Amino acid sequence: MKIRTKSTDERLIRLIEELKKKSFENKARIWRAVAEMLNKPRSRRRIVNISRISRYTKQGDVVVVPGKVLGSGSISHSVTVAAFAFSRQAKEKITKAGGRCITILELVEENPKGSNVKIIG
Repeated sequence: MKIRTKSTDERLIRLIEELKKKSFENKARIWRAVAEMLNKPRSRRRIVNISRISRYTKQGDVVVVPGKVLGSGSISHSVTVAAFAFSRQAKEKITKAGGRCITILELVEENPKGSNVKIIG
């Protein structure tokens, strides 16, 4: 039987707690769902390439990735992407296309209700 241990990454633990708190305060279930996805073991956390973000978004969309964004693929339209982590190449490609790379907490502050936010992963 495998024993599941808790994450030791302090940033991740604080982020999960803050998301649960904001979900309750703002009655926004999306932040609770993101917190639950981030609470999974590292091997089951989401890893998303730029190509997937490009495929499932259009100009001006707001996206949250409960995991890491990698730089494989290309993107030709501007989107706002919030994630726990970004590769250097992913950040470059998103900003070059006119988009923004922000943390999940920054997105929660900008959009407490989580309206018109897509979860990709």
